[in-house]
Amino acid sequence: MQKATLVFWISLAISLIVVIWGSFAPGNLETFTGELTGQIYGKFGWFYLLLVLAVLLFCIYMMFSRFGNVKLGKKNEEPEFSRASWFAMLFSAGMGMGLVFWSTAEPISHAFKSSPVSPEGSEQAIKEALKFSFFHWGIHAWAIYGIVGLVLAYFKFHKGAPGLISATLVPLFGEKLMQGLLGKLIDSLAVFATIVGVAATLGFGSAQIAGGLSFLFEGIPDSFFVQLIVLAVATALFIWSAWSGLGRGIKYLSNINMALAAVLMLLLFIVGPTLYILNMFTNALGQYVADFFELSLRLAPLDEENRAWINGWTIFYWAWWVSWAPFVGIFIARISRGRTIKEFLVGVLVVPSLLSFVFFAVFGVSALNVEQLGLAEISALSLETSTFGVLAEYPLGYVMSLITIFVIAIFFITSADSATFVLGMLTTNGLLNPPNSVKITWGLIQSSVAAVIVYFGGTQGLQNMLIIAALPFAVIIILMGWSMLKDVSNEAKMTKTKRD
Repeated sequence: MQKATLVFWISLAISLIVVIWGSFAPGNLETFTGELTGQIYGKFGWFYLLLVLAVLLFCIYMMFSRFGNVKLGKKNEEPEFSRASWFAMLFSAGMGMGLVFWSTAEPISHAFKSSPVSPEGSEQAIKEALKFSFFHWGIHAWAIYGIVGLVLAYFKFHKGAPGLISATLVPLFGEKLMQGLLGKLIDSLAVFATIVGVAATLGFGSAQIAGGLSFLFEGIPDSFFVQLIVLAVATALFIWSAWSGLGRGIKYLSNINMALAAVLMLLLFIVGPTLYILNMFTNALGQYVADFFELSLRLAPLDEENRAWINGWTIFYWAWWVSWAPFVGIFIARISRGRTIKEFLVGVLVVPSLLSFVFFAVFGVSALNVEQLGLAEISALSLETSTFGVLAEYPLGYVMSLITIFVIAIFFITSADSATFVLGMLTTNGLLNPPNSVKITWGLIQSSVAAVIVYFGGTQGLQNMLIIAALPFAVIIILMGWSMLKDVSNEAKMTKTKRD
């Protein structure tokens, strides 16, 4: 613990305030976060849409520009992990259990509960449901992770700077400011955004595991107490994984989980409506590409009902990805040493997005099929149990449900494990191997915040905290991109001058 920094103590104090406030005055915290979230939705929705599109365009520019061949490391340095392990760790950390949580619930909601542009249950609403899911879980999300990971990897491995958010802003503000109180506050904001983003995911995950156990086994209630037990067991496991180190813990768990997720997806693809899945996937992909820019900038300023849908889905997701960006960005930077900027961005933007599309197509279309045929009313189920309700209607449903619980649990562990590792880095001046005492502290804090948020507000409470924590870091993302562009341009000019 002697290596902990001022950032550690500032972040710990903020986190403890949230935990204590939520424990002793949950109603007050719920009211406060609800009102603040409403203000952010009303006044900053435009900002989130423009930010995410600008970030995506920045990543595409960096990929195909003259800077694409710049290596994130020394000149002859080779990548630490194989491509297969790299993709597995990217996907597990970046999407995690959220993919399993929303892959049935979101398409069902868009088609039958709150369609943004077509009557609920109509043929058009069903066709569009997958398109909106692709939009929320595709390249836009990975662009947010990509810019943070790229900037961090560039400054850490190419320039030799500390692995801190503040260190990436030195070209803009100077070393003195970034090593002073302003830099500490910036790093503390990144830590808090990470804690809330991961805590929300832990809350969703514990709720889905508890819901799945209740759905599969009579006598197990779907209650806060069961969610708390799930959270406690998972916390012990991911702290153990973080203790064992990055190479052993996260790498092995990510590889195992990718295999399990692939088996689960393949099973459902085979026993489910295979041809319907293929047709809907192809159609949704075409719609997504055709409507790409309209989706990216759609805000519905004159349609209150439609605007409420955009706030509850698109703005919520963009804030979620922003809140995850410090942890996922630092993590993918850490595992991407030795790759070029182009290789990094192709790997981060394209491959995980396509995997997400395939996963959503298999699970989402299988859910839509069950509802359309009248086999079960999936739209009436809770978010936590919708996946299990879908699987129950297909052959091998019980087996697939058990695999699903294991997949969620391992996604739970790998996401929290990665975040614990990153929080340790951020609060120990960017150490690549933070002390175990620091990692354990952050593991316990993450789970405590998750428990408090679930207790006072459930799913809505998780969403509110995400929206609030993400906004300050969204501004920092803009500064990070600007800082890297300035530095890499200056380096290119210096190299050209030397050659001349």
